[in-house]
Amino acid sequence: MHRIQRNCLIAGAFALAIAVAPAFAGTVVIVSANSPVKSLSKDDAAALYLGKTTSLPGGGSAKLFDQGDSSPLREKFYQAATGKSASQVKSVWSRLVFSGRAVPPKELADDAAVVKAVAADPSAVGYVDSGSVNGSVRAVLQLP
Repeated sequence: MHRIQRNCLIAGAFALAIAVAPAFAGTVVIVSANSPVKSLSKDDAAALYLGKTTSLPGGGSAKLFDQGDSSPLREKFYQAATGKSASQVKSVWSRLVFSGRAVPPKELADDAAVVKAVAADPSAVGYVDSGSVNGSVRAVLQLP
């Protein structure tokens, strides 16, 4: 009888862990597995995604990918990386585009599309849920 209770407890704990795990998943900034970039600081990511620089650490121009407007990850990323809301960042980009000083990140539909685009270009940078990282990309910054 104790064995059955123990197994039920273990199974229940495992089910709870699986159900709760996505809530604790983090957002990561990714580059291609072929990129020379090994890490980015939060300041580096903020500078890139606020249009303050187009250069990657160590040189080279970055090609940025963004999540779509309706993505909840977008808001989470911008708050964590820049301290600004997605709408505030959109306003920053609108001014930069209007003045001709910058081209905004290309919006893609979801994590899978961002991973695919970043994997194909060593100069690309994007952000996804940490659970979406595979061998074709490398996480260079973990955000809460």
